[in-house]
Amino acid sequence: MATGSSGPDARPVRSRASSPVRSRASSPSRSLVLNATFEPLGIVSSRRAVLLVLDSKAELLHTTDRSFRAERISVPEPSVVRLVRYVHVPRQYRLAVNRRTVFARDGARCQYCGSAAENLDHVIPRSRGGLHTWENVVAACRRCNTRKEDRLPHEAGMALRATPQPPRHRVQLLALCGGVSHDWDTYLDAPSGRRLSA
Repeated sequence: MATGSSGPDARPVRSRASSPVRSRASSPSRSLVLNATFEPLGIVSSRRAVLLVLDSKAELLHTTDRSFRAERISVPEPSVVRLVRYVHVPRQYRLAVNRRTVFARDGARCQYCGSAAENLDHVIPRSRGGLHTWENVVAACRRCNTRKEDRLPHEAGMALRATPQPPRHRVQLLALCGGVSHDWDTYLDAPSGRRLSA
């Protein structure tokens, strides 16, 4: 998908519309794609979701108040679509570890003191063999990051507020990276206080 996951967006989709689909939306929007089993599968552009619907590969579940127009048709902008056929998703898939995803997992809070995060920190410094993995990267404020330097937390007299772990749900995390639509809550079960704006 556009999010880097496997699924419907990994294959090119052509619209049956007689002319290109154009959005009346003023800015690009995103749509949540559910598997046939209603399991969150990924997040794609609204235009991509429209093409899936036009090709009868997905059905509309929720829409916005905007629409896409072609020469002879008008389609509501999708907020949530569900694939008609089940798509197998490899369970070993792991989401990329970067600033946006780590901040989303950690609620944009420093994992040492709880203040607003500004940087990423390797719990075991890379200079000491630490890896750039979910289990070793946390969000940190500038003060804690500077204080820790190239030391282990206990060597700097610091302690983690929680043990870093891979996110339990990659699609929920991707949603948090760009803002969660209210239509998505039922399917993502996203906690309300963990939403981040785009």
